[in-house]
Amino acid sequence: MPSDAILTDAPLDVLILGAGISGIGAGHYLRTEHPSKSFAILESRPRPGGTWDLFKYPGIRSDSDLNTFGYEFKPWLDPQAIADAPRIVDYLHEAISEDRLDEKIVYNRRAVGMDWSEPDQLWNVTVRRTDSDGDDDAFTVQARWVFAGTGYYNYDEGFTPEFPGRERFTGRIVHPQHWPEDLDYRGKRVVVIGSGATGVTLVPSMADDAAHVTMLQRTPTYVIPVPREDVISDAMKKVLGERRGYALSRKKNILQQKALYNFCQKYPRPARAIIRGINKAFLPRDFDVDTHFNPPYNPWDQRLCVVPNGDLFKAIKKGSASIETGRIATFTETGILLEDGRELSADIIVTATGLNLQLFGGMEITVDGEPVNFADTTAYRGMMLSGLPNFAMAIGYTNSSWTLKVGLLCEYFCRVLSYQDANGYTSVRAVEPEGLEKRPLLDFGAGYVKRALDRLPKQGTVSPWTMTMAVASDVKQLRNGEIVDEFLDYRKAPATAVV
Repeated sequence: MPSDAILTDAPLDVLILGAGISGIGAGHYLRTEHPSKSFAILESRPRPGGTWDLFKYPGIRSDSDLNTFGYEFKPWLDPQAIADAPRIVDYLHEAISEDRLDEKIVYNRRAVGMDWSEPDQLWNVTVRRTDSDGDDDAFTVQARWVFAGTGYYNYDEGFTPEFPGRERFTGRIVHPQHWPEDLDYRGKRVVVIGSGATGVTLVPSMADDAAHVTMLQRTPTYVIPVPREDVISDAMKKVLGERRGYALSRKKNILQQKALYNFCQKYPRPARAIIRGINKAFLPRDFDVDTHFNPPYNPWDQRLCVVPNGDLFKAIKKGSASIETGRIATFTETGILLEDGRELSADIIVTATGLNLQLFGGMEITVDGEPVNFADTTAYRGMMLSGLPNFAMAIGYTNSSWTLKVGLLCEYFCRVLSYQDANGYTSVRAVEPEGLEKRPLLDFGAGYVKRALDRLPKQGTVSPWTMTMAVASDVKQLRNGEIVDEFLDYRKAPATAVV
C-alpha cells in the first residue's frame, strides 16, 4: 500500500480523486495510454469500490446490466447481468490488480480544497486524513491535472425530509446510506418510505425474513421486470470467446437501452400502456395497478426502476410485501399516520428517500486564489468546466449505464494529454463563448437533481457544450471529437513554472 510519499515527492502528472468505478477506469487508461506519466488515486475511504463498497443495505445491486456497466476493456464474465454489490466489488478489485493500481491508491485521504497556480501551472490540492481526528494533519499535493472521479452524491449524508412526529416513533429509523450492521428485522414489521431504485431493491430483499414489508410512496414509479441473467450475452461469450462475445453483447445492450429510451420519449402513451400491461400481468388479479404503478410523469422523464426476475412483484403476490400510496401526516409511536387517515404499523422505518447531490466531494476550488462558483461554469464536452485549467470530471449517463460515458471521457482526456505533450503545452481550459444559450447540467426530473440545480454548472444547447446522454453522440463528441478548437485555450508554461 503506497504511503503519502507518492503524493508529495514531486508534482504528479495526474491526481485522480476517488477509487470508485470512474477513478479505477481513469487509472487503467493512464496505465495503457500514458505509461510514463506519474499519477496517484486519492480515496477517502479505507477500501476501493466507491458506491459499491459504501452501501450495505440488503440486496444492493446494479440497476444497469453489467455488460454495459462493466468496463469496455474488461469483460464481465459473471452470469449475473443485474449483479449484486459484492460481485461488482470483486470485479473492481480484479481491475485494480490487473492494472497494478494497488500501488497507486492512497486510502483514507480526502481532497478538501484545491487552488490553481497560473505561474506554476499546477494544482495545489489540500488533503486531509480521514482516519484521524486531528486538525493539523493537512498537507498539500501538487498535480498538473486533476481528474475528479468522485461521482455526484454526498457520500457522508443521504437525503431525509423532515417528517412530523419523527421523535414520537418508538421503533428504529434507518437510512439505507448508513445501514446499521446490528439491524435485525427478522419477524419485524417494516415500512420502507420511497419507491425509487433503493426502495424497490429493499422491499423484496427484506420480505422473506420480515413479518411484513410495506413500501410507502408519495408518487408511483415506473417499474419493469428484467432477467437477472442475460442468456443471449452469455451464449455470445461462449461461442465467440470472452472478449469478442463481451464486445458484441455490449453493442446489443446499448442498442436495447437506446431503443427503449427513444420509444418512451417519442411514444409516451403507448410506452405507459405497455409498462402497465406488464405490471398487471405480474401482480395479483385484484391489485390496484392504477393507484400504485401509475406515475404522473411520462416514462423515462425519470429513470425507470428495474426489478430482477420481477422479485418485487413476486413478494407482493406472495403477500410478504405490499404497497401504499399516500402522504405522511405524522409519525406515531407505533408507525405512520397518512393524511387520509390510514395508519401503517411498523417496528422499523427505512427512509429510502434519496441522496444529496454534491460535486467533487464538496471541495472548495479556487483559481489563483479566486473562488470558483460552479453555477457560473459551463460543461465542455461533458468533461471540463469553463475557466478551470487542467481539470476533468467524470459524470456518467442518467438514462443508461454510467460507465459507458466514463470510458469515452477517459479516451478524450488521454488524447488531450498526448496533444499537450507533443506541442509543449502545460495547461488547457475551456473558454465559454459569449451569448451561449444554457440549460441545466442534468436535464433530469429526479428529486436529488432538482434540489441542487442552483449549485450545479450549466450546459449549453449546442455542441461541444452539451452534456449528451447518448453513446452515439458521445462517440462523435469524445472518441472522435476535436481536441483543438476555438473554445480550448492551450497555454505554455512561463519560464519560472515547474515543468
